[in-house]
Amino acid sequence: MLGNTVRHAIDHVEVFAAPENISTVTFTNDELTSMCPITEQPDLSTVVIDYVPGEWCVESKSLKLYLWGFRKRAVFAEALAAEIAGEIMLTAKPERVTVTLTQRPRGGIEVKAVSELTG
Repeated sequence: MLGNTVRHAIDHVEVFAAPENISTVTFTNDELTSMCPITEQPDLSTVVIDYVPGEWCVESKSLKLYLWGFRKRAVFAEALAAEIAGEIMLTAKPERVTVTLTQRPRGGIEVKAVSELTG
């Protein structure tokens, strides 16, 4: 996707060879949008993806396009955190990935879900 004009979501992140001496990579996105599976109202979340690369690193533009795919998806915060962690683990094969998803309050309740996987 890098270098191309893309205006649609993609199903998987892309990766590139990890450079030497990189111990951790952290992505933060405070514009993650999904839908409540019950009310179909929009849920706005911040997601922090923290991983220890093995052979591969996640390409950031493809991550943005992957996250776009949740805009019209009805999914609970907990399932969303787990799905993102699973995608990073499957595609980039890091030593460890932690996804922390904080859903903005609706009805006065903030939801924070953490999914951690090890390779």
